Amino acid sequence: MNYRIIITEDHPLFRSALVNALEQALSEITISEASSLDELTQTLEQEESVDLVLLDLLIPGAQGFSALLTLRNQYPEIPVVVISAREEATVIHKAIEYGASGFIPKSSPLDVLTSAVSQVLDGDIWLPENLEPVAEEDSTDNAMLEKIATLTPQQFRVLTMLRDGLRNKQIAWELDVSEACIKAHATAIFRKLGVNNRTQAVIELQNLELDTIQDGVES
Repeated sequence: MNYRIIITEDHPLFRSALVNALEQALSEITISEASSLDELTQTLEQEESVDLVLLDLLIPGAQGFSALLTLRNQYPEIPVVVISAREEATVIHKAIEYGASGFIPKSSPLDVLTSAVSQVLDGDIWLPENLEPVAEEDSTDNAMLEKIATLTPQQFRVLTMLRDGLRNKQIAWELDVSEACIKAHATAIFRKLGVNNRTQAVIELQNLELDTIQDGVES
């Protein structure tokens, strides 16, 4: 079987090393590369089928867990493995909670990384050894995550554009639909999230995006 993998990483040297390691370890793979969330989205739209996305959390166009949330919302059938320089247990557990099929620290040796990818392609979840448990957190985030999961891909796209500060007219132009259509989407989003306006909706999304990772800078 020929596996199709997309590596999303904005550092060329690390991306190149990862490509080489996977090509040597896995004989039947086709690898595409993306260096930003926009490039990843374009690649996913162009590919007929994708078996795995390797995702750096803070690629250009993403913040916190927003790229992971976007992928799990729009492409729930594609496994996503996070590869990150952030190795705190809270970040790893949160990534899995948000739908990642694995979490590989960037400090991992390449043979560990390729073994992890093989394991996920076989349908398993891969986590670092000796991962520390974290204290059970308030269920508020989980409840909101479940609500966001009910959004359609187009509604989620509108929500992220609202987060970016775009007005209804700008979103309508970007998505090539009418402004009335965007207003209808916004109304549906507010209803599903249990909020009253765009400010509250954006705050809820930002709380999920920035939780546990906002104080660090990924490399």
